[in-house]
Amino acid sequence: MPNSVQSLLHTGSSGIIVETECHLSNGLPAIIIVGLGNRAVDEAKERIRSAFASCKLTMPTKRITINLAPADVPKESTNFDLAIAIAILQASGQTKRLLTLQEAAIGELGLDGRIRPVRGIVGKLLSGRARGIDTFYIPSDNLAQALLVPDVTIIPLQNLRDLYLGLAGGPELIRHKTGNGAYVPQPKHKVDQKLSDVVGQAAAKRALEIAAAGNHNILLSGAPGTGKSMLAKALPSILPPPTQSEILEITQIHSLSSSDYDEIVASRPFRSPHHSASSVSIIGGGNSVRPGEISLSHRGVLFLDEMPEFGRKTVEALRQPLEDGVITVARAKESITYPAIFLLVATANPCPCGYYGSPTPCSCSAAAIINYHRKISGPILDRIDLFVNVESVEHRHLLRKVNGGTDDVIRLRVTEARQAQTQRFKGKATTNATMTNPQIRALALLRPDAEALLNHAAERLHLSARSYMRTIKVARTIADLAKSSTIETTHVTEALQYRSHVASVVE
Repeated sequence: MPNSVQSLLHTGSSGIIVETECHLSNGLPAIIIVGLGNRAVDEAKERIRSAFASCKLTMPTKRITINLAPADVPKESTNFDLAIAIAILQASGQTKRLLTLQEAAIGELGLDGRIRPVRGIVGKLLSGRARGIDTFYIPSDNLAQALLVPDVTIIPLQNLRDLYLGLAGGPELIRHKTGNGAYVPQPKHKVDQKLSDVVGQAAAKRALEIAAAGNHNILLSGAPGTGKSMLAKALPSILPPPTQSEILEITQIHSLSSSDYDEIVASRPFRSPHHSASSVSIIGGGNSVRPGEISLSHRGVLFLDEMPEFGRKTVEALRQPLEDGVITVARAKESITYPAIFLLVATANPCPCGYYGSPTPCSCSAAAIINYHRKISGPILDRIDLFVNVESVEHRHLLRKVNGGTDDVIRLRVTEARQAQTQRFKGKATTNATMTNPQIRALALLRPDAEALLNHAAERLHLSARSYMRTIKVARTIADLAKSSTIETTHVTEALQYRSHVASVVE
């Protein structure tokens, strides 16, 4: 009779239950693994043999056939080791208790019997819970991440011997019930650059505050050395710390890619890829599909310094995530969808040499300037909410004390504005930047005179329908910062000022 143990295969934002079946038959002793596993899966038989020997467990002197069902789905993970080992123990009658259909085992075995942490444990637990599994046997090093998942029972394991004793009637295994997610990690506010350290640039700082409050995409344009990159890197200093649900989402994504895949990520990510980065590293993919920089910046900031220098294919790949908040990586073997709700901060020079329109003479031809600006297409510019021209600061001001509010004061205003949005959207993790058109019509609350002003300006500035709606979103954020329940004409006027730079960017 075959014995089976549930495990999980998680890819992207979805997963499936993998039933690990074991059958013992007469014949030469061997372990045969079938079910479309890759080399890492096939090598599990050697890890299991050594682990059994190290833990002084009996390996059946039978022909052991392991089937990973469904057998037509490719499997590329070492997290099936633990399920295979339990299935062998059950099939050989070495355990008194069998795992039920509501239990699953996830973990990689070491040669000494240790149960090693695996990648993507949060996603696996969420996928299993969605499919009726409520108890998980996992590596103890994955426990901190696992406790973020609500409404499950976690059984952490140090080694295979402890698991065997627990299933064979020995000491009871320790269980952790997460309930409604009682474990709340302390959010971390990771800051390398402070906005209060930037001299001058009052207009750019105001735009960054609006961007942070509503999660609006922003493009900073200006000559080299004016402080565009410094301003962009200071944005995290005024962002509110992530909520518990956001920490869960961020940790889930980073555990699929990061080398520290067993750590909790309790701060908002700030990703700054170099312009020479490949499209796959930005978008995601590869032989073993992993999330790219777009997804790794989920609930944080994606900073593209000198955006026109990035490959056109890479920049155009931003269209879907900027509009939908997700990115779908389609490959021949599989198609995976990752979340991608991020705040895009981009910088650009006015021309290839960088000095067009500044006191320093420009050496670029008209054709070179036009070709430079064409590197950023109209559809991408249409998805950017705020355009700011960063002017140079007089040298005599650079060493003076900075005024204009500390980061803590600005962060408090940003946090209060986001709290107002949370109440408006009835507790959902939605900011003004992600409002849908029906939500704008129902919740934006434009005063009649403000709407008349916006309609007149949209006709004069030739705004597209998308730009028109995005202007309302920015005005709604400005109203939230002013603690106004309705959008006034002053809010619309300021929002339109950040659209007026479109012409100077694309001419």
